Amino acid sequence: MLKGQLVSLDSIRSSDAETLFEWINDPDLVRSNAPFSPVHYARHEDWMRSLSGRKDLALFAIRVGDDLVGSCQLFDIDPVHRSAELQIRIGKSTARARGYGTDAVKTLLRFAKEDLGLHTVWLRVFNNNQAAIRCYEKAGMGVCGKLREAAFVGGNWLDIVVMHIVLG
Repeated sequence: MLKGQLVSLDSIRSSDAETLFEWINDPDLVRSNAPFSPVHYARHEDWMRSLSGRKDLALFAIRVGDDLVGSCQLFDIDPVHRSAELQIRIGKSTARARGYGTDAVKTLLRFAKEDLGLHTVWLRVFNNNQAAIRCYEKAGMGVCGKLREAAFVGGNWLDIVVMHIVLG
């Protein structure tokens, strides 16, 4: 378990499966960072089973006490280039805008540097997700580029903002 100031990053438990399934099937929540497509439970179960043993993935539950409020991950971990892509979702609506996302990102970046020895972490975020962009900036990440009209979500073209941090 990794401790932040407000949250802890912990392993995904089998008891989290139902909540994660609800979040991945919430169109408004998913559209904040990806096009929405419903996920059937069998596919979700396959995904849960596939998590163990992956060396290119570090996936965590975000908890406040024992309450699951979100998930975050480093994926496409590249041991040669010492880089990874970051993704986070605060799924519990009452947990948003409380600093949990920023604390989770800071904690995940500390893990990336100290435990994985990564040099660079980057992410993609839709330009209309200003709350997420502020969260990443508060965690020390900066904008390094923009892909114009690179995502078609909910009938609209969105820019994808690319952000990164050099961990040293």
